[in-house]
Amino acid sequence: MGKPVKRRYSRRGAVQERPTVEYGAKSPLAKKQIAPAKVIRHITKGLPFSELEHLQSEVDEPVGLLARQLSISRSTLQRRRAERRLSPQESDRLMRFWRIVQHATKVFGTVDRARQWLKYPQRGLGGAVPLDYASSEIGAREVDDLLGRIEYSVYW
Repeated sequence: MGKPVKRRYSRRGAVQERPTVEYGAKSPLAKKQIAPAKVIRHITKGLPFSELEHLQSEVDEPVGLLARQLSISRSTLQRRRAERRLSPQESDRLMRFWRIVQHATKVFGTVDRARQWLKYPQRGLGGAVPLDYASSEIGAREVDDLLGRIEYSVYW
């Protein structure tokens, strides 16, 4: 069974459904109420390796594949696992993925729907898989832009 959903009625009487459990609620840095300056400090220091593991469980991708999408080699991944901390650059890329996953969850309503959309080729990206496309900042912006167009029903 899916996650519980709160129903809210707009002035026009249309039902708006929102997940009651905020995506990434288990992850301290994925919550909306953290100030950007604090997130930047965490990124500069390097995020804990557990953030990567948490993203991996939410996206349901093997850690090796997710690390490759984040441009982390296998040997570096093993070293980061032993150190229990990511580098600032890896942390920045990880937060980019968190942002994309959160936006997709907001647009599609559930983590499962977001996960499905993120893992399969999308016509709006020229047939590219959004998670693969988001491995660069420019690609992440394109994925974010496509999610915005879906959210506001803007087709071009």
